[in-house]
Amino acid sequence: MPRIPRECYVPSAEHALLSRHFFPVWGLDRQKIDSLFVNMLRLRAICPFSWRVFQFRTCSCKPLISQMITCTDEEQVFDLIEKNKAILSEKQVECVFNILWQFQKQKTSFLKNVECIREHPQFLTLHNLATSQMEFMNDDTLVNVLYITQQCATEAHDLVAALVTEAWRRLERFDINVLSKFASCLANQHLYFSPLMGKIADIVHRNLETTEDLRSLSVLMVSISSLISQRFQEQLVNKTEHLFDTIDSSQVNVARRIVQFLRNTKYSYYPLLERCNKVFLSNMNHLDLDSISKILSLYHSLQFHSFEFVKMAKKRLTEMIPLFDHPDGFVKLFVALGPIAGPEEKKQLKSTLLLMSEELTRQQALAVMGAMEEMESRNSHLIKKIASILHKHLDNYKPIELLRITQALIFLHFQSKELFVKLRELLLRYLKISVIPSEISILVYALSILPSPHLDEVGISRIEAILPQCDLNDLNGFATSVLRWIHYDHKYLDNTTGKQLKLLQKLDHYGLQRLQKYNNLNLLREELKSLKGDWFAESLLEETAGTLHRLMDEINYKNVAEIASFIARTNYLSTLLLDRIASVVVQQIEKIHPFVILGIILPFSVLNYDPPQNDEFFRICIQYLNSYLSGLDPFMLVFLGYSLATLGYFPEDLLKAIFNIKFLAKMDSQLEFLCSSLNMKVQFRLMELNRAVCLECPEYQIPWFHDRFCQQQYNKDIGSMNGAQQQIYKMLAEVLGGTNCVKASVLTPYYHRIDFECILDKRKKALPYGSHNITLGKLPETHWESNTQITGSRLPPGAERIALEFLDSRAFCRNIPHLKGKSAMKKRQLEILGYHVIQIPHFEWNSMALSTKEARMDYLRERIFGEGKS
Repeated sequence: MPRIPRECYVPSAEHALLSRHFFPVWGLDRQKIDSLFVNMLRLRAICPFSWRVFQFRTCSCKPLISQMITCTDEEQVFDLIEKNKAILSEKQVECVFNILWQFQKQKTSFLKNVECIREHPQFLTLHNLATSQMEFMNDDTLVNVLYITQQCATEAHDLVAALVTEAWRRLERFDINVLSKFASCLANQHLYFSPLMGKIADIVHRNLETTEDLRSLSVLMVSISSLISQRFQEQLVNKTEHLFDTIDSSQVNVARRIVQFLRNTKYSYYPLLERCNKVFLSNMNHLDLDSISKILSLYHSLQFHSFEFVKMAKKRLTEMIPLFDHPDGFVKLFVALGPIAGPEEKKQLKSTLLLMSEELTRQQALAVMGAMEEMESRNSHLIKKIASILHKHLDNYKPIELLRITQALIFLHFQSKELFVKLRELLLRYLKISVIPSEISILVYALSILPSPHLDEVGISRIEAILPQCDLNDLNGFATSVLRWIHYDHKYLDNTTGKQLKLLQKLDHYGLQRLQKYNNLNLLREELKSLKGDWFAESLLEETAGTLHRLMDEINYKNVAEIASFIARTNYLSTLLLDRIASVVVQQIEKIHPFVILGIILPFSVLNYDPPQNDEFFRICIQYLNSYLSGLDPFMLVFLGYSLATLGYFPEDLLKAIFNIKFLAKMDSQLEFLCSSLNMKVQFRLMELNRAVCLECPEYQIPWFHDRFCQQQYNKDIGSMNGAQQQIYKMLAEVLGGTNCVKASVLTPYYHRIDFECILDKRKKALPYGSHNITLGKLPETHWESNTQITGSRLPPGAERIALEFLDSRAFCRNIPHLKGKSAMKKRQLEILGYHVIQIPHFEWNSMALSTKEARMDYLRERIFGEGKS
């Protein structure tokens, strides 16, 4: 053993403490004390951890801790520190921190009281004691002191750093409870990507099989979620499912952390979400504002819909309105309740917020503006008030916050030249210094949606510099912005710069390059989730389809719904991909959650495609859904029914579940929680499903109950004819023998609107209608009759009604001239109503073969009469 030379020994604080308080009692002189202490240091060199066990502490720990526990405020605690600072043990130091933390949690003004603690003279003493004694603290004490120090003393960076360093040294021996608390401390410091967090993730991975504590595991899952692989993510989810029944049903925080983990990893795993949702529902009466607000936000991010939770949350939050009279709490309530509140609650929330608007901080004003956007608010006075607060603090917002402000102000139709000029200046300032692709994409997009969008050469250069680092979403964002600038410059400045067009070409190049490099379907799927817009459809869709074909064998029950949704969203008909999707579903249906069946069926419905095994595919999907009809939300059932009806499938169990008084009442109660656009979409789909069942399955005897709804909708805007329709109308009048032989924009029974109608007798001669002259380009007024029969006189024997429809590009798949499902269903139903349907595709009408008026006249004669010449 190496000896410690006596001349190298320097008395330490530990030595002084021992010399002053203990050794004199045993009758040791100074020389013997020094000799004993050197020997103790030698022992410590051999067995450092034994040293901690063999510590000399006062024999009066318990009485001092008892005194601490009886303290009623911080001053009494600090008095004890001042009187006993020379003898406080590490356990007593921990006790001090715990008591101070308990005092703070009981205070209403948390931040103000934390400042009082930090600025107290004895807090520095406590700080120094913790620093000097951390080596003697056990693992639990060490991490507990770190946690409380972070909460109470944000400026104690040296103490926090020392505690973290000591904890890192002991990391491998931490039990899961201590490890989870330490990981939470690192997360509080935003060290999500640090090597230390990586080490924790590795420890969790190695010990996952033996882990049985879901509470601690859920904390660790949230903390390490930024670092884990997809395989590790699935292992954590499986372990969580296995342990879920081991927790008490009141463990709301565990359930919330599980949902947060799923949000962090962008994984909408429905089995776990449903189980967590049940925990929240069973504990709703005990949830506070913070918990409800966080859960609603997590559900929104995951696009998980639980109307039962929203309904109960609305009731609970509404009861809280009188409890908050300070911005700290009321803003949280406004943000959580506002988007789901009824008209009266919204009015009350807005009027109360207006009264306290002068007290709002910049972050509160930002949260309020975001909530008002979600509420689709039109309260101009409140919007102006919040905008003025945002304007005042504009210099202090981050790029992502500036984007949120810009989007909200544009959506709410707020007008302020001064504010928009300031926003533009700040966005450009950030753009010039930013080096992060996603941040530059945010800044460029924000600039493009401001009034009079324009980007100078410096901005274009910034985009070009980071293109090689961009993913598909960044590239798509840039392209959308550039196209908006080109459109504005061309329309208002009569100018399009070559630099903008060259930038588009570079975006095409890097997008194609990135797609060609993909060799993993799940990585590609992540980038395709939110891709949309003209640039992607025009420049990358074909290459994307090719990449999906190349990776088609990787489609399985886990990713099949997202691939199907992408196909439906892009209107790209790939029979190879759809056949593969159908095959996976038929083989693995039992592994697929019923919530995603709608997304799987959607591309077949939208694109009007029956796979080779169509009967088996749809039969299996329908049978699988029948077991879950009571558990699916009403709007999802309506969309499922409509999608299947588009393809000509009318499952009786599903229709009975939808068309009954109880279901329709439940759906009406839930419509108020949806945004206006989704609300209207659900109502239209229910109407279209009602119409389809009445026309195509009269044997079900489901009544038609949408007369009033249709009349209200069609009365709002009778519309006007586009250029192609005006051309066709004039030519039809010539072909048929006058304007009184053709009707434009006709409403059929069950409220199908057709472009043109005419009647031919048995000799194929057009029969005239009554007087209905219209101004070219304008559509006639509608006279309502609430029945389901074709109005007007009965047709002569042998006569037939002709419906002529001009089909623009929206009626066809994007890549081939294949009729989409909605137009095919309309044709089918018009034929049931007795029409002979003639569809005029845009690609035929605008083709070179029909470039002259005479050619088009012949085309119409051929389609109507079956002959080339009149």
